[in-house]
Amino acid sequence: MGGLVLSVVIPVRNERDAFPKIFAKVLAVDVEKEIIIIDNCSTDGTAEMLREIDHAGVRVLFQARDQGKGASVRRGICEARGDLVIIQDADLEYDPEDYRKLLEIQRRENADVVFGVRRPVDLWRQPPHFAAANLGLSLLFSLLYGQWVSDVATCYKLVRTEVLRFLDLRSSSFDLDFEIPAKLARSGCRIHQVPISYRPRTRAEGKKIRIGDGFRALAVLIHWRFAGPGKGRATPRP
Repeated sequence: MGGLVLSVVIPVRNERDAFPKIFAKVLAVDVEKEIIIIDNCSTDGTAEMLREIDHAGVRVLFQARDQGKGASVRRGICEARGDLVIIQDADLEYDPEDYRKLLEIQRRENADVVFGVRRPVDLWRQPPHFAAANLGLSLLFSLLYGQWVSDVATCYKLVRTEVLRFLDLRSSSFDLDFEIPAKLARSGCRIHQVPISYRPRTRAEGKKIRIGDGFRALAVLIHWRFAGPGKGRATPRP
């Protein structure tokens, strides 16, 4: 598949078992792409495994200290050389084959932003409080920012690199997943959406998000809705 080059940003922390599988899946997707892996001070052998990677189109970066997932993603965005960026969690909850769905919408609509949204039936395979929190945050986002997004917390956010870099992103943890759509909406970007597959993992399997992250997400959505002019505004492509 030709066209714009995709930068796949993969933040990693302590994913020794899952990472080889997701890395193989990302490599196998037949789109023109680069892969940027950012290790956030893994302690389980992941970092040593990443140092062995020697593959064309793949760059591995190491954080000097634990700054959180959001900081790793922000670094990946700064390093991106492609025209489009997508964030890929290092677990196996999301299927990289779905990149094609997002890219198809992006090309057809000449879109700045496409979100891969999870189906309700898949979201409710999570513990009920996680699914309910996602629904509540998505409803709140839609009310605050004036456009309907059914899954604001999705990992799969495909955005033009130039737009992402105008957002002045600041979050260092999981709340970056909410700062991005908040600032995109403030900028006037239309968020296109396409359904994707999703297989939630359990805490025993390594799921890292906690209830407290939901409260931080709530604070981020409210803050950036009412932040002063000039803060976090992007310049959409004409």
